Amino acid sequence: MATTAERLGIVETKVENLNEKVDGIKTDVKDMHDCLDRTRDSVMEKLGEMTNEYRSNAANYYKHADKLNEQQTLQHQELAGKISELEKFKNKGQLYLMVLLAFIAGTGWLGHVNITTLLKFVGL
Repeated sequence: MATTAERLGIVETKVENLNEKVDGIKTDVKDMHDCLDRTRDSVMEKLGEMTNEYRSNAANYYKHADKLNEQQTLQHQELAGKISELEKFKNKGQLYLMVLLAFIAGTGWLGHVNITTLLKFVGL
């Protein structure tokens, strides 16, 4: 059986080994903490860059969208004017055709149209 001095020596050796391991763990934790700090700093820096880039791009996007909206509004106004002119022309044509049909029906030409009478009416 081992003596007390031998046993005490074994325990001291184990305590020293534990202290070395704890010191190693402390170093690893400190290194990990430093790594996390550097990572946080770089992520925050990159996030700041991305935010500034987004703001710049958003401003440019809205300027471009406003420009396109103005162009679209002008095109719609131009198209609305053209459609209005076409509707006026169509309505005039319909009105003249209805008046002509009413005149033809009123004069009795509807049943027996004579080309010579029609030419005399037109002035030819």
